[in-house]
Amino acid sequence: MSEKFQETASVLSQERLAAGVYSMWIQTENIAKASKPGQFISVYCNDQSRMLPRPISICEIDTEKNALRIVYRILGKGTEEFSSYKAGDSVRVLGPLGNGFPLSDKKAILIGGGIGIPPMLELAKSLKGEKDIVAGYRDELFLQEELKQNGDFYAATEDGSTGTKGNVMDAIRENKLEAEIIYACGPTPMLKAIKAYAIEHNIEAWLSLEEKMACGIGACLACVCQSKEKDEHTNVNNKRVCKEGPVFLATEVEF
Repeated sequence: MSEKFQETASVLSQERLAAGVYSMWIQTENIAKASKPGQFISVYCNDQSRMLPRPISICEIDTEKNALRIVYRILGKGTEEFSSYKAGDSVRVLGPLGNGFPLSDKKAILIGGGIGIPPMLELAKSLKGEKDIVAGYRDELFLQEELKQNGDFYAATEDGSTGTKGNVMDAIRENKLEAEIIYACGPTPMLKAIKAYAIEHNIEAWLSLEEKMACGIGACLACVCQSKEKDEHTNVNNKRVCKEGPVFLATEVEF
């Protein structure tokens, strides 16, 4: 795991991508240069009544400008506050946090569902081998143009308005996609289906879990998931998503 930093970053830009989905670039001192695909940052509210930070996945990394892009969905008062930030505003952040995706040159399928789509962008930019990118949406698409620039892109929508009607697994089967390695981030039911698919087809799979977090550094045990092996920290079959994860080998975790 890379060294983490607590900083006051500067907002470079903010834009709305879809209903309730926003993109924000922030300039950091050290965090961007230390970040890897699949890691996340904790973003603190300026409203002091909301003490706990919000964990948000890293979408893009610009090491030359020492900048990070986060793409997030408004889910409460904290993220609603973030959406109001404008260029020049300050924001407190801690990161990079967690363990990211291991990079491979194997033929890959990158799978993102909902707000699990953003971390697939920096991963796609970092992988040098052949790759297909499958993104699952309820309806309105976002980040599709950036993803198309970094791999063969396939969309799945619940209403069938774009791409495959259904979920990401329907898109994989409909387009007969094959891979030696799978990377995925999204809701638990999606990850559970991907794990089963990977085991059935003997494919290495790395899953980024979505869990509610409190401290973001592994101290409070609020974000544990069930694991195959015992955790050295607790001596039970749990792993801390913020510390040992959020990325796990599929066979390491239980759903």
